[in-house]
Amino acid sequence: MYRTLKILSLMTLSVSTLAIATPFSLSSNDIAQGEYMSKAQEFQGFGCSGDNISPQLSWSLAPEGTKSFAITAFDPDAPTGSGWWHWQVVNIPKHISQLSSGAGDAANSEIPSGSTQISNDYGSQAYGGACPPIGHGVHRYRFTVHALSVETLELPSDASGALAGYMINANTIASSSIEALYKRE
Repeated sequence: MYRTLKILSLMTLSVSTLAIATPFSLSSNDIAQGEYMSKAQEFQGFGCSGDNISPQLSWSLAPEGTKSFAITAFDPDAPTGSGWWHWQVVNIPKHISQLSSGAGDAANSEIPSGSTQISNDYGSQAYGGACPPIGHGVHRYRFTVHALSVETLELPSDASGALAGYMINANTIASSSIEALYKRE
């Protein structure tokens, strides 16, 4: 009887711990894990004719110690040898938990005050949508929110995607991603 009660107590404790330890998570009204993005998220230029609208993103359950956030969008399948940075936003204040659809516009009208968009691999400080080469197959677009241990990443105004990525990763205490897909035929 004592052994049965002890096992039940341990099982209850395990279930309670799982219920409390919910993970930092990212969600979107515009993109979904393993699903194809719409033409709205396709780039406009480089032979692509999409709307170039950054997806809505929201996150929850940031870990203790979070002082700011960063958003990244990266295509590891780009035929560059180093992938392709589509979007990086740094220094998002810790009280912010979402970016609206279109927040990545070049006018910076929708990103939170104090935040900075890093130059993408198209050469603009904005969201640059999907534009894989025709016939290159399916590309993965990894949208990630990073909970950072610092309020401000000190980056030069002309920081490269690689430098921003390094500083983001060096200060990340938790992250969550949605990997959406896109292809052109």
